[in-house]
Parts: sequence; structure tokens; C-alpha cells
Amino acid sequence: MINFLSLILTTLFAGIAGIHFYWALGGKKWGNLAIPTQSDSPQIPLFKPRFVETIIVAFGFLALIWAIGMKARWFALVWISETQLTYAIFGITLIFFSRAIGEFKYVGFFKTIRNTPFSQMDTRYYSPLCLFIAIITLIINL
Repeated sequence: MINFLSLILTTLFAGIAGIHFYWALGGKKWGNLAIPTQSDSPQIPLFKPRFVETIIVAFGFLALIWAIGMKARWFALVWISETQLTYAIFGITLIFFSRAIGEFKYVGFFKTIRNTPFSQMDTRYYSPLCLFIAIITLIINL
């Protein structure tokens, strides 16, 4: 069961990392659906991620693959103890659970701005996916 759930997570993380590498290298597809926009003007993004930030996110997802792989015993524990890995994966759980809940304005299940293309994608896909990831990481960590 742990191996199956770990495979699902690592596949998701690899896809998300790939999309971020694509954006970092200049890709534009789906970019307008990935950044929250102002409520009064759905075309103006709240921020414009630069190359460095996008690459950091992509490598962050690769690090998550590595952590989940260590938990599933696909990779040897390197530079980290089993206890530290457990805490790190619990941190991953909290990060994704917090993202699913959101900051109450632009992202998450409890957002108030719901009339932008991003918010519609967030309601349908991004927040449920974050909750799913949080639940799966919690199960893997138990």
C-alpha cells in the first residue's frame, strides 16, 4: 500500500516539477491559470514569478520525490535520520493541508474571490489536489 501511494505521489510531483521547469524555461501554456489575479481585473496577476522562483519550486518538488522515495525505502536514507524524515514528511502534510485551506482571499477552499480563471481552477483542481496530497502523505507517514 505504501509503495502504491508513494508511486502516485511521486508521479504527481514529477508532473508538477516538469510543468514548473517548462514555465521557468519560457513556456507560457497554462501560466494564466496558475497565478491568482486581482478580483477587479482577472487579467492582472497578483505577482509575476521569475525564473529563479520557478526553478526553486521545480527543484522543491524533486526534493519531495526524494523524501517520499526514502520513506518508501526506494532510496537509502542520506543525510537524514528516520525521525527527521518523519518530521519532514509531516511538514509536507501541513504545507499541502494549509494550501488546501488557503489564505481566505485568493486561494484555498475558503477563498472569497471566486470570479477569476485561477479561482475556478483552484476550486476544481488545485485545492482538492493539495488536500489529496496532504492525506496521502499523512497515510504514508503513519
